[in-house]
Amino acid sequence: MDAGPWLPVPPEGYGGLENVVATLTTELRRRGHQVVLATVGESRQVADGRVSAFASGQFPRLAGSYSEVVGAAHAHVQAVVAEIRRQAAAGDPLDLVHTHLEVVGPAVLAALGEAAPPVLHTLHWDLRRNADFYRSFDGRGRVWFAGVSDPQVERGPARLRRQVLGVVPLAVPIPDDPPASPDERTGSVLVLSRLCELKGTDIALRACRAAGVPLVLAGPVGGRPDRAALDAALADPASPVRGYPDVQWFLEHVDPWLDGDRVRWVGSVQGRAKAELLRRSRAVLFPLRWDEPGGTAVCEAMAAGTPVVAMARGCLPSLVDPGVTGFLADSEADFTAALTRVDDLDPRACAATARRRFAPGVMADGYEALYADVRRRAAAAPGPDGRVPRARSGQTPVG
Repeated sequence: MDAGPWLPVPPEGYGGLENVVATLTTELRRRGHQVVLATVGESRQVADGRVSAFASGQFPRLAGSYSEVVGAAHAHVQAVVAEIRRQAAAGDPLDLVHTHLEVVGPAVLAALGEAAPPVLHTLHWDLRRNADFYRSFDGRGRVWFAGVSDPQVERGPARLRRQVLGVVPLAVPIPDDPPASPDERTGSVLVLSRLCELKGTDIALRACRAAGVPLVLAGPVGGRPDRAALDAALADPASPVRGYPDVQWFLEHVDPWLDGDRVRWVGSVQGRAKAELLRRSRAVLFPLRWDEPGGTAVCEAMAAGTPVVAMARGCLPSLVDPGVTGFLADSEADFTAALTRVDDLDPRACAATARRRFAPGVMADGYEALYADVRRRAAAAPGPDGRVPRARSGQTPVG
């Protein structure tokens, strides 16, 4: 299971992809699979083996230039390749690699050809990004894809769509606590995401002011987890953070709104603090300017019994049941109006619907079916000499 080098698994606060990997790894191991996890050294996720190229997450580098980022992705996948070769040399080859590392993962693993186990790559992003790669990529019967929503896959190039075996919606751990009652809720609404233009943070600010609703912002800025870390980076003349577009946008469009009362930035949150924020907020907001492909935080909110208010973009119409788990908006005016209606929704119905659709077992069922399909297709694919290779009989880990 390749989570990439960006954040630990599970993440400490922000990290949708890494939350998905943690949830899936835990459920697969519960079902008896052996899982070797490729991640960073500080990860706390229990697994049957560990592969790491970095001691800590490289997420802050993602806000930098291409030249600052590309080497980290390739250093990580080199460690994955080394583990594949080590397992094969030991006579205990991996049965399958499930990679979540965008572009670099499938590209390098496909280049290994028959030397690599069968590969499934989960697509976590808007497929119009890196479209040149997906438009030309050929997995040659060894590398296949899974989407996280139907709208995501529909926007991909035709060649990629022919290599997508199915769609597995994201899942989240199910909270033990029941949904909070109105008396337990704070009265504030929550934004749980990176604070940036694509996530529409400024739309949430304007809508909440117009509706008279207090707003809590929880998430990183430019890879920095909180105000102290951001201020320290900005105070350093040599820090590249000073030039990050997300940071400049935040300073211009969000920072002036922060008053510590009606609008608060609490930074990245994790563990019990995150669970309490989700459970006790009146609603969680997703005022997106982009076509969100998966929406982990959407599922987390609804599983906690907290409705969502979201722009009707990307996967959101496939996740939100209007009038049950939240509301969808087509404009900023609609978004603002929806904020006045969230108290009409039943938190218990919201939680029950989300738990039925987004429980870890539902996601694991989907991936187990795709794993079997990938292995069957790889076993039937002709090799370089035109012959169909025999199916291998290794162990049963998902690498």
